[in-house]
Amino acid sequence: MEITKVNLQSKLEKFNEYWTPKIVGELNNQFVKVAKFKGDFVMHKHDDEDELFYVIAGTLFIKLADKTLELNAGEFAIIPKGVLHQPFAPEEVHILLFEPASTLNTGNTVNNLTVSKLDKI
Repeated sequence: MEITKVNLQSKLEKFNEYWTPKIVGELNNQFVKVAKFKGDFVMHKHDDEDELFYVIAGTLFIKLADKTLELNAGEFAIIPKGVLHQPFAPEEVHILLFEPASTLNTGNTVNNLTVSKLDKI
C-alpha cells in the first residue's frame, strides 16, 4: 500500500458542481470528502451517522431547529446523528467532510440533490 499526501486545493480545482461531494480519502470505514456548496440545500437528518463539516474557504451556514450556525474558514461543526440540519451558502464555500461511508448526502430525504454514487478524485 502506497502512502501519499493529498492537496485539497488541487482536488477542489477538479470539479465545479455544487452539492456533489467527492471522495479524497478513506479511513476506518469513513470517507474524507471535499465539496463546493452554493445556495440552499435540503433540510435533512442522518439517523445513524454523525457528520463533520470543516470550512476550507468561504462561509457556511447550517440551519438547525433552534439556531443557525455560521462557520468560517478554519472552523468546523459536528452535526450529531438524528439532528435536522440544512446547510446553505450565499456564496461559494469549500468544505471538507468526514462521514461514515454509508452516509447519503441528503440523509432521510431523497430528491434531485441526492448523490448515491460518489466519485473518487
